[in-house]
Amino acid sequence: MRYENPILRGFNPDPSICRVGNDYYLVTSSFEYFPGIPVYHSTDLVNWRQIGNCIDRDDQLPYETAAAGQGMWAPTIRYHDGVFFVTATFQGFGNFIIHSANPATGWSDPVKVDMSGIDPSLLFDAGKVYYCTNQRGEDDLEAISLTEIDPFTGALLSPARVIWHGMSDDRPQYLEAPHVYHIGEWYYLLAAEGGTGFNHMITAARSRSVWGPYVSCDHLILTNRYTENTGVAGSGHGDLVEDQNGNWWIVHLATRPDEAWYSHLGRETFLLPVAWENEWPVIGDGVSHLVCEGPLWAQQKPMDSWQADFSFRQPQWLFLRKPRWENYDFQGDKLLLTPSQDHLSDPLGRPTFLALRQMDMDCTAEAEIDFDPIYDGSEAGLTIFVADYGYYTFCKRRENGKNWLSVQRQGGTFHPISIPTEDGSVCLKITASKKEYLFSFAFNKEPFHTWTIVLPLTKDDAGKGFTGTLIGLYAQCGHSNEKKARILSYRQKLASISR
Repeated sequence: MRYENPILRGFNPDPSICRVGNDYYLVTSSFEYFPGIPVYHSTDLVNWRQIGNCIDRDDQLPYETAAAGQGMWAPTIRYHDGVFFVTATFQGFGNFIIHSANPATGWSDPVKVDMSGIDPSLLFDAGKVYYCTNQRGEDDLEAISLTEIDPFTGALLSPARVIWHGMSDDRPQYLEAPHVYHIGEWYYLLAAEGGTGFNHMITAARSRSVWGPYVSCDHLILTNRYTENTGVAGSGHGDLVEDQNGNWWIVHLATRPDEAWYSHLGRETFLLPVAWENEWPVIGDGVSHLVCEGPLWAQQKPMDSWQADFSFRQPQWLFLRKPRWENYDFQGDKLLLTPSQDHLSDPLGRPTFLALRQMDMDCTAEAEIDFDPIYDGSEAGLTIFVADYGYYTFCKRRENGKNWLSVQRQGGTFHPISIPTEDGSVCLKITASKKEYLFSFAFNKEPFHTWTIVLPLTKDDAGKGFTGTLIGLYAQCGHSNEKKARILSYRQKLASISR
């Protein structure tokens, strides 16, 4: 059956997957955004819905320390004996494990794992549990290391042992993202090499024993480094899963590039079918594609819109670092935002900000906002956000004693555009495409007026970061007694399913 990649559009890197009966659960990296580690559910591998987040309590991890590109890295999800386990790396805290009987909610406090390296993974096998990362050994070569562990306490039950140095052990290869599987008579080690960019790839090795020695596969499992005109770049960091029909699949990260491997949407989650040849995993032509064929049992039906419900905090909302919850008042028919004196540009700020991953290259985001600021330096509206050093704002703001409707930009060269604005509510709309953003506004339910067209944030002004573009709401001020911003509606909608 035909389907299209990515299966999770927008900023969703480092995917990991597990199956429980006919249900599939998938997690991705979230970096400086809170809640951390989104959890997605599917019954067919191609239609996914976010059901929760693993880290959703303020006291679980020190999010106030998470600078851009830091925070939560590369989770792995596994299921064993009625319990879900997730392990990941939180920068500045280290590796940890959490568990829950319900993947949508109720995750435990993290237990710290005293093992270095990043991209940790778990293997439950024959009554024992193994833990691996890319911790180096005494020779300081890049490596994958393995230990036995208690997943509930994080206690190491054996010394960590190097089990593999990658496909080439004579030079650094950015060896990372290890997963160990026991399939048939073999233990398979899947890893990423080449760095999460143009040279990214998935490599593999196997052994009769979990401790090795591991023999490298003589072919790359997956890479787009040698291809052009596929519409895909940076393929790597994958995780295998067997479906209920006995077919094998891999989820992996990749980008739909604007140029080289870069995409302002960030790294997304792709799905490919896996075959076995000579007891090695084989992925088609070894290249990831936007349009694929696989032994699916359901038609793909991408979600085409998302509407905010202000009666509760939906799990899709992302906040920067540790939110100040007193600044968010969900009232059912509206959301009240208290402007923060922390601004979006503050490297470790905790601004009033909530946003969604941009749904796709071609989409719209629209909000009705009622905000009449009284102090200079105050503003509220929409933001297209990559990091504190690269974003747009589309807002009502006060400057020189007057209120203005304004488009501004942090990072790169852009001359702000402002016009005097009316009091009362205004509808703001951002229309996105692969090459540009359109800004439109309307007062009093009048037709939208398109104001300006600007190029998306690029690698030159936002950097080749680990995250991707978010679009959402914010409010900031220059005076602590500023009025609240009333958000009357917010939604994102696909303009088309455009590849």
